[in-house]
Amino acid sequence: MAIAGTEVHGSPAIVVGAFAAVLLVSVLMLPWPAAAASTALGALMIIGADVDARTFLLPDAVTFGAVACGILAAAALDPFDPWVAAGMAAVRALATALLLAALGYAYAALRQREGLGFGDVKLAAAVGAWLPLEAIPLCFGLATAAALIAVALARLRGDAIAATTRLPFGTFLCPALWLVFYAGVLPG
Repeated sequence: MAIAGTEVHGSPAIVVGAFAAVLLVSVLMLPWPAAAASTALGALMIIGADVDARTFLLPDAVTFGAVACGILAAAALDPFDPWVAAGMAAVRALATALLLAALGYAYAALRQREGLGFGDVKLAAAVGAWLPLEAIPLCFGLATAAALIAVALARLRGDAIAATTRLPFGTFLCPALWLVFYAGVLPG
């Protein structure tokens, strides 16, 4: 549960270890511009997932930083038409955020309680900024599947799971975004 006044920063051991792994995998497997983009995205997503898992909050520095970096990365990774790539990334970011906001609003209206936080909507904008249109559903599907597996494992451990049990969706969406981006830029 999120507690007012909780410091919103990553756990140093998790952040450093995961960042080292992302850096190593990115530098060894990707060409230079994609490795830099993958490392930046990985660092933001590690912090976002860690903080959301502990506090149910996604820091603005992570969400807005990921959107901005995604738009810049789109331009940097398209040498032929960087302005169009950046513009399309911005349009996808806005459209993805609006779609998730509408989904959250519809859920809240139907169930009379919040189902998605605004941090999830801002993180959805990052998904749109970083991924091509056809990869966005894959990212959300991967995150949702991971969340469902986590819930199933919690039930197997005997944890009480109710319709009102909170789940930090960003904890699953952050690594899904990095994985789908990474897989998309791997040399084929």
